[in-house]
Amino acid sequence: MAVGRNIRTFYNGTWHDEDLPIMKAADHGSWLGTTVFDGARYFEGISPDLDAHCARVNRSAEALMIQPTVSTAVMVETVREGLKTFSKDSAVYIRPMYWGIHGDKTAIVPSQDETGFAICLEEIPMALPQATTSLTQTRFRRPILESAVVNAKAGCLYPNNARMLVEANSKGFANALVADAMGNVAETATANVFMVKDGEIFTPVPNGTFLAGITRARHIANMRADGMKVHEMVLTFDDFHDADEVFLSGNMAKVSPVTTFDDTSFQFGPITRRIREMYWDWAHSSG
Repeated sequence: MAVGRNIRTFYNGTWHDEDLPIMKAADHGSWLGTTVFDGARYFEGISPDLDAHCARVNRSAEALMIQPTVSTAVMVETVREGLKTFSKDSAVYIRPMYWGIHGDKTAIVPSQDETGFAICLEEIPMALPQATTSLTQTRFRRPILESAVVNAKAGCLYPNNARMLVEANSKGFANALVADAMGNVAETATANVFMVKDGEIFTPVPNGTFLAGITRARHIANMRADGMKVHEMVLTFDDFHDADEVFLSGNMAKVSPVTTFDDTSFQFGPITRRIREMYWDWAHSSG
């Protein structure tokens, strides 16, 4: 195990207390990128929406033309078994994953005959409640379904996100607000995005260029149950410059308030704080 990292790996039907090697050089996923994963979180003794994340990795596998082999229920049970060795004070990133092993006669198309499967549990701290982030624009855009498997949480999509982050970091910002193919706002390099204007919440409408996240959907449900007005619609960069509050929605941190978008500043405002409170309340009440 790497020094300072607490990792458990489920592979070939057994939990291993290490960051276990799981892929071979000739595996389809190794050299042609047929890998999918999902990310759930365990924190404060709970793992909210774990079933939804396990179900989505199976859909992602199908989108990448590899055969999912583990049911959602079995996957959830396996994750819960693996989490038993972590303390309730631990914050764990839960990654179920599939990859292609063989190819068809062209070598390019993954075979349905055999699929690799593993679960990685890695201890990664949650962001502090007061942690914020900053955004800038990037020249890189989200692809469309006709040019990439944007309907999957696929490893092959992430080098493009990495380019966005490197560009943002080179400009002194933590993250990038990213356009779709039409030039409208899609999401950020790492998470879905919301903005607040005049007490109402707005978020880019899912248009097939980005994954509308599980945590995003949970926030929307919580906000509407609380009586907030939430709009999914086409949004421009000017809309975000004109916002009162901006926050990110992702599994890693759940809610990340934005304090800067290029030359525009925002407060860590009351609505963003309320949304974070609602998520934690829901997560603990749902178990």
